[in-house]
Amino acid sequence: MLDLEIVDITKSRFYQEIIVEGLQEGEANLVIRQLRRRLGELPESQCSQIKSFPVSQLEDLGEALLDFQGIDDLDDWLQKYTKLS
Repeated sequence: MLDLEIVDITKSRFYQEIIVEGLQEGEANLVIRQLRRRLGELPESQCSQIKSFPVSQLEDLGEALLDFQGIDDLDDWLQKYTKLS
């Protein structure tokens, strides 16, 4: 028999990066869909900015959007985040 070692690929850096990237992309897409439903169509520049956020920031935006009344609220939130980073 072959003496093959079983390797847990979930511990590899490559696997972890794919999982994090997939989580971030999925979260960004969900937040953008929620924003579009609440506010209407979004400029591509805002979508691109949102897609670049880390998961923690996307989660914050996902909560904040529940209070948005219009596109100005999103603009204000994005400006505030830009100044903080």
